[in-house]
Amino acid sequence: MSTIVAVKTEKEVVLAADSLSSYGSTRLSSRFDASPSKIFQARGSYIGVVGSAAHFLVLRDLLTTSNEEYSLSSIEGIFAAFRSMHPILKKEYFLRTEEEDDSPYESSQMDILIANEAGIFGVHSLREVFSYQHFWATGSGWTFALGAMHARLESSSDALSIAMAGIEAAAEFDQASALPAEHVRIERSQELRSC
Repeated sequence: MSTIVAVKTEKEVVLAADSLSSYGSTRLSSRFDASPSKIFQARGSYIGVVGSAAHFLVLRDLLTTSNEEYSLSSIEGIFAAFRSMHPILKKEYFLRTEEEDDSPYESSQMDILIANEAGIFGVHSLREVFSYQHFWATGSGWTFALGAMHARLESSSDALSIAMAGIEAAAEFDQASALPAEHVRIERSQELRSC
């Protein structure tokens, strides 16, 4: 599944991801994968996607080719974007929304982290949207990443150092995550630094 982390400091936002793809017990490392990236850029944001490899291609295609006005810089904007994209995902990309029988809503079947000047946001399978104050992780190694980033947060104010601690912990302990890692840095404008 992989691991993606995001860290926000006063001056910048960092989004980082491991590079392993896996299919059941088969591992495809970046040594053999010609495009191991889990992060793409769209709508003034960087988006990290875990889960099925198809999610990356589908979301990137939809967000980079659609003429719709999708805003990804607030909880409300992201929720509205994913609510309006859900029928398109079902109809044009053939998303299968079945999850458990007692699920309260149809599933989008994906977990993503969004990083931009406004901060870091998570979108989960039932279109729940969260805004994170300092850091967050998603994917199969998320608990290892959260622990490592929490430990590093007290001793470092460098967003990349904190993010890499998370990715390295996930790569060390989670069987579906591996190095090398990729990352993007986003400088926060002066007016957004107090947010």
